[in-house]
Amino acid sequence: MENNHNHNRLQPEESRFLSGPLSRFKELLFTFRVQYSFIRAFRKMHFIGPCVTVFGSARFDNSNPFYKKAEQVGAALANMGFTVMTGGGPGIMEAANKGAYEAGGYSVGCNIILPFEQKPNLYLHKWINIRYFFVRKFLLIKYSYAFVVMPGGMGTLDELFESITLIQTKMIQNFPVVIFGSEYHKELCEHIRIMAKNESISPKDMELLFVTDSVEEMANHIKTHAIERFKLVKKPQNPTWWFGEKK
Repeated sequence: MENNHNHNRLQPEESRFLSGPLSRFKELLFTFRVQYSFIRAFRKMHFIGPCVTVFGSARFDNSNPFYKKAEQVGAALANMGFTVMTGGGPGIMEAANKGAYEAGGYSVGCNIILPFEQKPNLYLHKWINIRYFFVRKFLLIKYSYAFVVMPGGMGTLDELFESITLIQTKMIQNFPVVIFGSEYHKELCEHIRIMAKNESISPKDMELLFVTDSVEEMANHIKTHAIERFKLVKKPQNPTWWFGEKK
């Protein structure tokens, strides 16, 4: 029993909360911490947009072709006037931030705090460390007018389907979702077609996805379906110090 007790103490707070009912006081305290996490993030990230969020694996280093392509994606988005937002970590996230940073654009990250201490990458103008996965996912969607899904793993697929579901259910507007890497995502796209064929999704839901291997095609798609559709412009920033806001 002692070993189990020690293991529970070492678990991240979110993991302990999901492990089952806690005392009423601990569950109330958890809601206050989540509320504080949201408010802190809203104040820090209020002036970063308009953004495009780039999702992708944390495991690809700078010798990987997908890393190099993500750099080009980040640079292209920055040249279009977007802030490039990622999960703030290594791999594809670092590459997209690096591309934006070195192109003279604005680069931000929402870094998750993990037991093995994922650190923010070196190509961020602004970042926030987030304790809870669900708060982080919310922020990665909240400020963005388009989503670019680079090759990745389970977390990347989770972020992709979270975004599509919110668009499908009209919780957010019909923002463009670009799946980058047709060969890597071939079976994924085929499975989505199978879902449409079997009517577990609407055939119109297929229109929510744009699959490409071209940075130029990605940029043109986002220009048409985000910049022109939503008439995006950069607005002047007027931070208020007593809200804890900074440019």
